Amino acid sequence: MQVAVSNFNDDSTAGQDISKMRRVMVVDDSRMQRKILTSQLARAGYSVTEAGCAEEALSLSETDPPDLVISDWMMPGMSGIEFCQALRAQVTGNYVYFILLTSKTESAEIARGLDGGADDFLTKPVNGDELRARIAAGERILGMERELTDKNRLLSSTLSELQALYDSVDRDLMEAKKLQQSLVRERHRDFGKAEVSLLLRPSGHVGGDLVGFFPINARRVGLFSIDVSGHGITSALMTARLAGYLSGNSPEQNIALVLTEIGIYDARPPEELAEQFNRVVVQEMQTESYFTMAYADVDLISGRVVMVQAGHPHPAIQRADGRVEYLGSGGLPIGLVEPAAWEAFEAQLQPGDRLFLMSDGITEAEDAKGTQLGEEGLSRLLASCRHLGGADFMESLMWHLSDYAGDEFGDDVSGVFFEFHGAKDV
Repeated sequence: MQVAVSNFNDDSTAGQDISKMRRVMVVDDSRMQRKILTSQLARAGYSVTEAGCAEEALSLSETDPPDLVISDWMMPGMSGIEFCQALRAQVTGNYVYFILLTSKTESAEIARGLDGGADDFLTKPVNGDELRARIAAGERILGMERELTDKNRLLSSTLSELQALYDSVDRDLMEAKKLQQSLVRERHRDFGKAEVSLLLRPSGHVGGDLVGFFPINARRVGLFSIDVSGHGITSALMTARLAGYLSGNSPEQNIALVLTEIGIYDARPPEELAEQFNRVVVQEMQTESYFTMAYADVDLISGRVVMVQAGHPHPAIQRADGRVEYLGSGGLPIGLVEPAAWEAFEAQLQPGDRLFLMSDGITEAEDAKGTQLGEEGLSRLLASCRHLGGADFMESLMWHLSDYAGDEFGDDVSGVFFEFHGAKDV
């Protein structure tokens, strides 16, 4: 068996770091062939292991897998291709570059070897320059494979850290969601001859919508629907602060209320409330966020409603006969510019009429084709829920809205539903 030994000496490793040279296993049933190849590789600085058959090589690889293998194709017992396949199954960590030694030159045989898992071939007799070139090619492949493995390991580690961070944030957001939902402590109240029901469904963990009501005095109640710009934590924090400004439990902190000379609280006119909020946001909060609002001061006895609309969807009144009217002329959002002014408008509720304040998460909900629900679509939904009241109305409305837009909403959905049954006895 001939082996050319020229041009594969110590010069082939010039410029390389010998400490980084690969471990090579030479597998051949010919002792002379092994010694020649081992000598060449050792002079080039490689750490070389010999094996006289595939079975011996597999045994050695169990405890010390090589980086490169140079194996004869034709050997007693297990052939080179069978050895390659067995080695691939055994070594599941780093990739092993496999070179077959063969006297076969037919394309079909070479293709069979590649299909069997070999990476490259050396024909006998082995030329030293070709051996060096094949080893160098294997080095490049292994270098890229090791680099990719290291990067994947780093990526996996980074992803694990990010996942842990995400899980921590997710847990915090779940708690934040509970806290935000607690801002709307009372979802329904019966005033005797009138009822109010609230809906609040954020599109994510937390949202920028806020709804609520508070008593002004024995015969009047304030209703509000707020939508803070943006989504997520910043919007949620702003809704929490706004909830404090409209607290029903602490009238001294509620900026919608003013203490009169006789020591009782009365409500600011709705347009003045919008202006006061605007000053607070621009001067005190100093945030880039702004919000839209619909606010109504409702007389529970007479049914008179005084409202302000600040960039919010038009309040809707569903009359007792089913007709739906949309009120207001728009107005600026709150917190954009100062000074700014808003105009109040009035409406009269009759027994059986219902007032609905809603965020644009309802009117701008889109179907599968991207068509928004709009006011016409909302009128259809209100007609579908006409026979229901209170929490049942809200549940039915959400069911119809989900049927229109799907279960996933792109924006927070909220609303205030006020039902006027008739004048209270005095």
